[in-house]
Amino acid sequence: MFLRFFEALRGAGVPVSLREHLAFLEALDADLAGRQLEGLHALARACLVKDERFFDRFDRVFGEVFQGVESLADALEDAEIPAEWLAKRLEKLLTPDERAAIEAMGGLDKLMETLRQRLAEQKGRHEGGSKWIGTGGTSPFGAYGYNPEGIRIGQDEGRNSKAVKVWDKREFRDLDDGAEIGTRAIKVALRRLRRFARTGAPDELDLDGTIEGTARQGWLDVRMRPERRNGVKVVLLLDVGGSMDWHVRVCEELFSAARTEFRRLEHFYFHNCVYESVWRENRRRRTEATPTFDLLRGFPADCRLVIVGDASMSPYELVSVGGSVEHMNAEPGQVWIRRLVEHFPKVAWINPLPESQWNWTESVAIVRRLVANRMYPLTLEGLEQAMRALAR
Repeated sequence: MFLRFFEALRGAGVPVSLREHLAFLEALDADLAGRQLEGLHALARACLVKDERFFDRFDRVFGEVFQGVESLADALEDAEIPAEWLAKRLEKLLTPDERAAIEAMGGLDKLMETLRQRLAEQKGRHEGGSKWIGTGGTSPFGAYGYNPEGIRIGQDEGRNSKAVKVWDKREFRDLDDGAEIGTRAIKVALRRLRRFARTGAPDELDLDGTIEGTARQGWLDVRMRPERRNGVKVVLLLDVGGSMDWHVRVCEELFSAARTEFRRLEHFYFHNCVYESVWRENRRRRTEATPTFDLLRGFPADCRLVIVGDASMSPYELVSVGGSVEHMNAEPGQVWIRRLVEHFPKVAWINPLPESQWNWTESVAIVRRLVANRMYPLTLEGLEQAMRALAR
């Protein structure tokens, strides 16, 4: 399994050396990871990842390789399960045909393999109800049920996207700016927004200047000039988490292309709607957030503002005080969007949803009005339209 983990990391582009892998195995032999999967994750990341840019790729590979291992460890390694309990448990889990097959096959290994499969398939308790905080019912408080005006508490997956407020502690990950571009056409589309200027260190010979300087000085006067680069300044705001999880791949491709094409690019993250703060790193968003007013004061109006998000949220998040899904915001989200649009005359909202679905959600229509219809689909044609509009 650990050899497959090493190969999967290399295949995902994480620069892991054989020496680092051997050091990881030595640490495992020394029992430095403990008996929990969290300890194994921490030890592997400390030994195998040298640059935090690769943390997300590491996490994805770790999840794929060790999927289900936590349940197996809890069931088979950490707990001492009496044989009598196993027999009674299997009587409840197995059908008569399966029990007959197990008896015919025999052996504890087959028994334990079947138990592991059952434990992996079991997702947890589901109880209905319409009043108490619980799971699977119509109560306005709880998880895994349905209530269009409820408050969802502690739900990790299977969201019905119908709650008004979601009091979950969410953890998002930074977009990977090194993602492989599926097509170079994204970069070509971004090149519509260009304003060349000579910036950076000198790197090419200024022949005319050298001749003129040499003739004037009487000795060889070599003069260099900087390379012409795209001088456009771009502020990129990226929506992460929630429904944006479905668009991570294409957003990473866009982010990677933008980092290549725009030398003067500053990026920040937000969730659903921009409020009083944004952040540069998702894992530090609760401790190192940037006030949105500082963003407005720190970047001049000649910057191009590009916002990437599906604009799919409860309308309360845009029009109401306290409508945010994560905190009690003092001002509605639409107030902050207006401030951004007023400060940055050149703005484009890039929406990864197909344009045919924009009328399905009320919040998309509200955001389109707020940005004066400067919303474009995250397609090659949409990106070209957006870049042309920003270049005017």
